Parts: sequence; C-alpha cells; structure tokens
Amino acid sequence: MAYENGALDATLAAAAGDDPALLVELREAFTQSLANQVDLLRRARCDGNWNVAAMRLKGLAASFHAEGLIDLAEEALDSAPGEPVVIRKLEQFLNGFVRPAG
Repeated sequence: MAYENGALDATLAAAAGDDPALLVELREAFTQSLANQVDLLRRARCDGNWNVAAMRLKGLAASFHAEGLIDLAEEALDSAPGEPVVIRKLEQFLNGFVRPAG
C-alpha cells in the first residue's frame, strides 16, 4: 500500500528553504519521531499507552500536514491496542517515507 507524501515533502521543503542540509535534518528528525511512535504502538498492551502513542503520532502528522499519517493515527485511535493491521499500515508508511518509490 502506497501513501502520498507530497504534502509532507512540500512542508519539509518549505521549512528548510534553500538549505539542503536542513531539509535532510528535518526529514531525519521526522523519520526518527515517526519510528519511535510506531515502536511505542507496537509495544503497547493497554489502552492508555496505545492512545498516548496514537495521539503523539497524530500530533506529529498534523505538525507536518501529513494527511495520510493523520488518517492512520485516527485508525489507531479507533483500534484495540496491538492491532496488527494498523501497525502494519504504519510500518508501510514509515518504510515508504524512508525509501520513497522512484
């Protein structure tokens, strides 16, 4: 499943301006934060931990206008802790962002 990262990439590029090093740094920071929240969701076994990680993920997504990720975070909020389908979709999003197609 592919997710459109165009708005996210545009937001990062706008924030970095003409500084390619800053763009790389912002992308790495976003990727690391995304990976951390996906890991927390993967390990969550109670509603509280699951919801906190999903809300953090939604906040991260909203900060960078990542609509696809916002939708996935909302799906996580509507799911039971440890829901494998949600975790798999988030991992696919993360992998697609780290290694974009093309």
